[in-house]
Amino acid sequence: MPCVRTLLGLLAALAAGGAVAFLAYCVYFDRKRRGDPAFRRRLRDKRRARQRQQQQQAGGRGAQLWDPAKNEKLRERFLQEVRMGELWLSRGEHRMGVEHLSNALLVCGQPQELLKVFKHTLPPKVFEMLLHKIPLICQ
Repeated sequence: MPCVRTLLGLLAALAAGGAVAFLAYCVYFDRKRRGDPAFRRRLRDKRRARQRQQQQQAGGRGAQLWDPAKNEKLRERFLQEVRMGELWLSRGEHRMGVEHLSNALLVCGQPQELLKVFKHTLPPKVFEMLLHKIPLICQ
């Protein structure tokens, strides 16, 4: 029986040594991989692509409504762009007014509703200019 115990002990020691060697191999190459600048760049690109995809999916569903309390900066930007658009339109500079109103459309969480408001409040010529500007701002 002592021969079997010795053999089992030797096998256990070999298995433990193999496991330690395998873990050391994994740790070494993981550190080498994480330190590589190309790996970090690829990882950053993947994260950005995933984030863009999630934003597109959230925008396509329409389930997430724009909450001004959560997005104070966006709300301020939206109001600023609308004010600037109104200011330029009141001065007779339709092109600059349409530029700022299109920026407001970009920031707005519900652009369809805003377009309905613009349709009723803007002169037809200016509204038509804004409609022609929409495909350009979507790009």
